[in-house]
Amino acid sequence: MLQFIAILCLATDTGRVGFGPGSEALVCGIAGLLHYGTGPRPDDQAVVARMSATMAARGPDSEGVWASDDGTALFAQRRLAIIDPGPGGWQPMSFDGGRLVANYNGEIYNYRELRSGLEAAGRRFVSQSDTEVLLHLYDLHGAGMVDRLRGMYALSIWDRERRAMFFARDPFGIKPLYVADDGRTLRFASQVKALLAGGGIDTTPEPAGDIGFLLWGSVPEPFTLYKGIRALPAGHTMTVAQGQLPAVRRFHAVASVLAEAERDRPAPTGQARIDHLRNCIADTVKHHMVADVPVGMFLSAGFDSSLVAQFAAPQSAQALRSVTLGFDEYRGTDNDETTVAAQIAGHHRTDHRTVWVARAEFAAARDHLLTAMDQPTIDGTNVYFVSKATASTGLKVALSGIGGDEVFAGYPSFRQVPEMVRLVGRVGPLAALGRGFRIVSEPVLRRFTSPKYAGVLEYGGTYGGAYLLRRGLFMPWELPALVDVDYLRQGLAALDSQATLAAALDGVRSGNGRVAALELSFYLRNQLLRDADWAGMAHSLEIRTPFVDVRFFRDLAPLIVADPPLTKAELPPLLAPPVRDMLAGRPKRGFQVPVRTWLGMPSGRDARTRGWRAWALQVLAGFRPGSDFARRAA
Repeated sequence: MLQFIAILCLATDTGRVGFGPGSEALVCGIAGLLHYGTGPRPDDQAVVARMSATMAARGPDSEGVWASDDGTALFAQRRLAIIDPGPGGWQPMSFDGGRLVANYNGEIYNYRELRSGLEAAGRRFVSQSDTEVLLHLYDLHGAGMVDRLRGMYALSIWDRERRAMFFARDPFGIKPLYVADDGRTLRFASQVKALLAGGGIDTTPEPAGDIGFLLWGSVPEPFTLYKGIRALPAGHTMTVAQGQLPAVRRFHAVASVLAEAERDRPAPTGQARIDHLRNCIADTVKHHMVADVPVGMFLSAGFDSSLVAQFAAPQSAQALRSVTLGFDEYRGTDNDETTVAAQIAGHHRTDHRTVWVARAEFAAARDHLLTAMDQPTIDGTNVYFVSKATASTGLKVALSGIGGDEVFAGYPSFRQVPEMVRLVGRVGPLAALGRGFRIVSEPVLRRFTSPKYAGVLEYGGTYGGAYLLRRGLFMPWELPALVDVDYLRQGLAALDSQATLAAALDGVRSGNGRVAALELSFYLRNQLLRDADWAGMAHSLEIRTPFVDVRFFRDLAPLIVADPPLTKAELPPLLAPPVRDMLAGRPKRGFQVPVRTWLGMPSGRDARTRGWRAWALQVLAGFRPGSDFARRAA
């Protein structure tokens, strides 16, 4: 059957662009392989079929496979139809008689503008899909096409004339792309578990994956839990040609955008600053509403989602659907966001639903949650349940306020990290005693407060070190109690955390800009965006993030690095007065989920930290059954 589908796909490659039932696939899950140092194998079709089957939830609308004429390149895809949901958007999509073939996951929000420019240049189109735009762009600009894209994407394009495959991942890493390369055959997929299902992967445990998870609560890219699998880093392209080594190129870096803004792009002031901020938000929300199916949103009692609602509701042809999560444990407490969220929804006249989640539902969904979790993470539970609730309304697309805290300086880290660096800088020579101070003080401090305070002199003198203290789950000096010392040493060496953190700040001078670069490059990329992908896709829901957008970030960068920098204190004037009044005086809380209570963790001193650490060990045990992690979590 798979061979028949592949033949049918090839048979439709007539004229400029060919489509057909055999070429259908997804906008939400891709897989494939390329033999660049050896010939095809008889089990290749079965390999990509297994990878595709693992990703069924990512694309329930259709599936398809494609194979090159010589069998060295294969694509598989599962489709969640958002743009051009009919057969015109089926993938893998062929161009010019099969000279180019695209396999793509994501959305290109400026595809209509790009298409208009291409048509003005004489290009002809036979569908309304953004995939066809990508093929024309690659045909004209090659790898340089990515500089014109605004969206979230992980894409692969087979170039028959060059006998090469081109890959690209969006600037912030909203959409995942994992590769397994043994030097002869490169396999790729939207999920780690899909590559594992295909077989032929080196599954030797990767120390950097385990240690990175324990340090941060998520696995830092490009690592995974397996030596044989890596993520293509955000903002990178890769070209793999037969007979040649893969060539990887970075085309976007958060720090570069911020550093350029510091050098060359002064921030507007006064009323122009407010107008610029309003225009930036309106523009990104407008672009993220592009779809041929209804778009809804996640609504909380915070500024970020309130802004999204304000700019999205007027653009929705029907009443915008909004969903808020409530937890039984939080009813009537300050952590309950349902009442205020319902009031905000009422002002914008959204079709609003509040979904309550109890401990019993968490227990019932726990196995599915952990199975859907493609890489271990301590977060994502809230996104899992709000995605489940939103998908139950029939929606395929939901807007989220993810990224607002990173660009609007909403986290305590924007204040605490620079303060810590300044404080340690003032003590001068005493900072050299940091490691000794930590060794002596940590056992004492642990009895009264977080053990992180013991590392202030040792780590707090640099932005990277202070950020690790602020965001870290376990501290490096705590890990010998959890991990074999040799394994730990290998993991820490591969991570090289201090150098990696410093590199993310390259060229950025302002304190606010440095913290923004760290939050965008680590917490947002490795945790929030990855969690949004797996948790949404577990319910066949596409989550869109207007505040994580390459054009929006570039336009906002001068305000992020300005003096004074952009903060959430500047957002209330953008809100309608009734909503502004509803949010007035509400402290920054973040979206709380009672996982610690659900896990039966005791209350008391440092209970939140201990709860997340206990949950982390349980999560890791699920990925490493029979390991020391599993025994410690038992």
